[in-house]
Amino acid sequence: MALWGGRFSQAADLRFKQLNDSLRFDYRLAEQDIIGSIAWSKALVTVNVLSVAEQQQLEQALDLLLQQVQADPAAIVNSDAEDIHSWVEQQLIAQVGDLGKKLHTGRSRNDQVATDLKLWCKAQITLLQQALRQLQQMLVETAEANQDAVMPGYTHLQRAQPVTFAHWCLAYVEMLARDETRLQDTLTRLDVSPLGCGALAGTAYPIDREQLAEWLGFAAATRNSLDSVSDRDHVLELLSNAAISMIHLSRFAEDLIFFNSGEAAFVELSDRVTSGSSLMPQKKNPDALELIRGKSGRVQGALTGMMMTLKGLPLAYNKDMQEDKEGLFDALDTWLDCLQMAALVLDGLQVKRARCQEAAQQGYANATELADYLVAKGVPFREAHHIVGAAVVEAIAQGKALEQLTLAELQKFSPVIAQDVYPSLSLQSCLEKRAAKGGVAPEQVAAAIEQAKQRLC
Repeated sequence: MALWGGRFSQAADLRFKQLNDSLRFDYRLAEQDIIGSIAWSKALVTVNVLSVAEQQQLEQALDLLLQQVQADPAAIVNSDAEDIHSWVEQQLIAQVGDLGKKLHTGRSRNDQVATDLKLWCKAQITLLQQALRQLQQMLVETAEANQDAVMPGYTHLQRAQPVTFAHWCLAYVEMLARDETRLQDTLTRLDVSPLGCGALAGTAYPIDREQLAEWLGFAAATRNSLDSVSDRDHVLELLSNAAISMIHLSRFAEDLIFFNSGEAAFVELSDRVTSGSSLMPQKKNPDALELIRGKSGRVQGALTGMMMTLKGLPLAYNKDMQEDKEGLFDALDTWLDCLQMAALVLDGLQVKRARCQEAAQQGYANATELADYLVAKGVPFREAHHIVGAAVVEAIAQGKALEQLTLAELQKFSPVIAQDVYPSLSLQSCLEKRAAKGGVAPEQVAAAIEQAKQRLC
C-alpha cells in the first residue's frame, strides 16, 4: 500500500507506477533510512509520541532489519514498494504491527530522503578520500623508484625540456591532493542534518533538532526548513568533485597511453591491466587506461544532467528531484572504480629508462640552457632566444643535437660561446639548474617526495 493512498479512489496506472517508483535504485539508501528511523524514534520519545518501551521495541526491529539489509541489500528490489522509505515502513509494520505506523509521526519523506542521501554521501566521501590517498601513495612510491628516469617534458605534444618520471608522478599527486581537499570542503558544507524539517515548513513537534543531528553524526542541524528539503547543493558539489577528478584521471590515462605507445615506448603496462586483439596476436592494448579516459565523459554528463534538472525548480520539493540519485550513484561508483584502477595500473608499471633518456636527448630540449648560458655571458635574453633559434635550425639541417655542433659552428651564431658551453648542455645540467621550489632538480624532487610521504602517512 502506498504511503499516500488515502486521498485517492483509484489505483495508480501501472505505467505511472513504473515511472514513479524509485526502489530499484534508492534501495542503496536502506542502511541510512534505517539509521535515520532509529534516531527519529528516539526523538519521538522526547515529545511523548512514543514511550521508552515502544522506542526500544522499534529500535530492536530496525536493528534486525539493518542486519538483513547488510547481508543482502539487493534483495530489497524484489518488493513492489514505491521507494526505500515505504519498504522500511512495510517491513517494520510486518514485525511490530500497528506500533510501526507511529514512526512516521511528524516526519515527511522530503526530510527523510534528504537525510538519507546526506548520510550516504558522507559514507561515500570517506571511501573516496581513502581511494584518493591510496592512489597518491602509489604515485609517490612510483616516483621514489624512478627519480633517475630522465624523460622529455612536453608542451603542445612537442618535446620541450627534460624532466624525470618522478616529477611527472608528483604532478598528479598535486592534482589528486586538490581533489581530496575539495571533498573535505564539500563534507564541511553537507554535514548538517535536515531531519525534522518535515515536508517544507518544519515539524509540528518540539523536537530538539540539534540533539537529533548529533545522534545521526552530523555537525549541526540545518537552519531553514524550506531550503533543507530542496537543497541538493551537496549532490552538485560531489558530482563536480567527481567530474574534476575524472578529468585528472583522464589526463593521467592519456599520458600513459602515449608513454606506452610504440612511438614513445617510455613504459610497459602490466598484463593485468591490458588486453589483446581478437585478430592481431601481437597487440597489447591499454584498455584499463582507455576505459578510465572514456568513463570521464559519463561523469561529466551526470553533473550536467543534474544542473539542468535543478536549474528551473521552484521551492520546495518537486518530484524532479528524484533524478538526483541515479546519476550520483553511477558517477561516484565510476570515480571510485577509476581511482582504484589507476592505482592498479601503477602497480607493475615498468619505466624504460634507456628509451626515456634517449628521447630526452632528442628534440633540442636543452635549447633553453643555451639561451641561459648566453644570458650569463651578458647577452639580453631576447637576443639570446634568437641566436639559439638560429643554432637549432643549423643543427636540424645537419641532423645533429645542439651539443654535437662544434665550438666553431656555435661561435658562428655568437662569439661569446666558449668551450664551457658543453657542460651546460648536458641533461643533468638541465635538471640541476631547475632548483627553485617545485622544479625538476633532483634535490627538489627528492624533497617533494618526502613531503608527500609525510602528508600521506
